[in-house]
Amino acid sequence: MTNLPLVSIVIPCFNRKAEIKDAIDSALAQTYSNIEIIVVDDGSTDNSIQVIKEYGEKVKLIAQTNKGVSAARNTGFASAQGEFIVFLDSDDWLSTDIIEQHIYTA
Repeated sequence: MTNLPLVSIVIPCFNRKAEIKDAIDSALAQTYSNIEIIVVDDGSTDNSIQVIKEYGEKVKLIAQTNKGVSAARNTGFASAQGEFIVFLDSDDWLSTDIIEQHIYTA
């Protein structure tokens, strides 16, 4: 049990099979350990969801019909359990200590 605040990383995804792995890997590589990773697949047709499923229980996957990136972010936000929320685009990545830096300077 930790007394560090939970940070939810929400990643909306639509047809990012080639990029989503880098985004998820950067979230998993955080030096701050009390995180949850939520990927909202927004109706991808390129097998992005298969890449996401390879992470198993490390990543919470939510699949929905295509509603757009804002709706996908909102879905992830509604599912998040964290005290803090980080939104990460599916074609982007986080530096390994960014969450730790923000938590300890907040």
